[in-house]
Amino acid sequence: MLGKTFDQYEIGEKWKSRGRTITESDIVNFAVVSGDYFPLHKDAEYAKNTRFKQRIAHGMLVLSVGTGLLEMGTDEIIAFYGIDNLRFVNPTFIGDTIHLELEVTDLQDKGNGTGVVTVGQRIQKQTGETVVSCQLKFLVNKV
Repeated sequence: MLGKTFDQYEIGEKWKSRGRTITESDIVNFAVVSGDYFPLHKDAEYAKNTRFKQRIAHGMLVLSVGTGLLEMGTDEIIAFYGIDNLRFVNPTFIGDTIHLELEVTDLQDKGNGTGVVTVGQRIQKQTGETVVSCQLKFLVNKV
């Protein structure tokens, strides 16, 4: 979806990604890289006594995996510009398969040969539940 120049986008345009299953290895590796060893992610006995009844993936892990599901053009995208209204609305468990659903919600011409493309992003799992929602912004070439 993000392989076009700024002038090729239209508000309301939608895109859905392929899926990706979250594994126990993902959670373990993310804990090592991030330093986030909160027991809800790493301790099965602790997690049994929570409202979730099992370990859950780090919200930032799910967001990061979602970033890997974006299809981005190297000639069009200049930079990631930011995230607004980020919410972790439902848990992602080991074995859940997530995908992205994106919709272009705003186009801001920067007047210098670039523009900012804003997309509403929902990361959903196989049940149809949204697990992460946010608005992503990308600085994109006009030509």
